[in-house]
Amino acid sequence: MPILVSLVVGLAAAATQRWMLLELGIPWGAETPFVWASVALPAVASAIAGAAASAMRPAARASAPEASATPEPVPEPPEHAALRLLGRLQEEGRLVDFLTEDVQGYSDEQIGAATRGIHEACAKALREALTLERILPGAEDEQVTVEPGFDPSAIRLIGNVGGAPPFHGVLRHAGWRATRVAVPARPGVDPAVLAPAEVEIA
Repeated sequence: MPILVSLVVGLAAAATQRWMLLELGIPWGAETPFVWASVALPAVASAIAGAAASAMRPAARASAPEASATPEPVPEPPEHAALRLLGRLQEEGRLVDFLTEDVQGYSDEQIGAATRGIHEACAKALREALTLERILPGAEDEQVTVEPGFDPSAIRLIGNVGGAPPFHGVLRHAGWRATRVAVPARPGVDPAVLAPAEVEIA
């Protein structure tokens, strides 16, 4: 289609040049077609060549989309959530203090009395951050059956293990699975800081 249009344009240009020949007083006689052809054919050929070159020229590439002004947030490393949970347990129940304390010099009664408050506070913090469910139903020391197709990461077989499932044994621990995780964020706080140092100013 572009070549056809160019042909029409070239012929129109040639007709204009023919009119100019007549205006110059050149009669339209036997030799006139040769004169006209010498003018018209180059114009038509030039128009067709230009159209063919345009058709073969690759289309201009669309301008690349502008980069987004707002950068995508960087995903948080997985260990940061664990540190936030440990920081929460420290904040509520001073768990890190208790676990790093040397308790060798305390009696069982003293340790038991201190543990009660830590247990209550840490249990509260844990309930706020996680929802837990037991992997296997039933109480410890009850008889259970492990059916074929069980998940080895969720059920660990101990003792005299051999053969193929189903396995029959005694439940020693029901296991835990987290069904909800909502560890509170701590914006503006270094994830490695579990508890800030406290300085009382007199």
